[in-house]
Amino acid sequence: MGCGKNRVESASEGCVCDILKEIVDAQNDVTDDCNSSCEESINELMGDRGTNKDTVPVILYCKDCKPFKGFGARRNEIDKIRESFIFRVKEVDEDCECALLELLATPHSSEECHIKSPSDQDTSNLRATGICITVDLNCFCHITCLPAINARA
Repeated sequence: MGCGKNRVESASEGCVCDILKEIVDAQNDVTDDCNSSCEESINELMGDRGTNKDTVPVILYCKDCKPFKGFGARRNEIDKIRESFIFRVKEVDEDCECALLELLATPHSSEECHIKSPSDQDTSNLRATGICITVDLNCFCHITCLPAINARA
């Protein structure tokens, strides 16, 4: 799927979805709650059970090679729109068509929308926000994984 959807079938087709599914499986092994390569981050998550790491933060890139930024708000704070380039994968559907992503942000980050790129986003203390969005996985061509963290602390 993804960028290769309109091309001839190849071994790399669907790689973004496959990585997202692997991340979900690994995260679900260490929690029941909703180096720079993805494989290293997944191994770090699985190998560091004593440190309570429960999340492989990801940045997704759209077909135009720009990082994807998600927006949302908590139900009881609809007037406080949050934004993030960094997500926790919650679910991936069986057909690799859609995924449920949770926005990750720092507790002290502003609710105002001002982050222009992933490098502008503070990653020093990423936490789960409880804000989830559903995305179409056919829109993404690239994924970057950050080192595993404990986003639920």
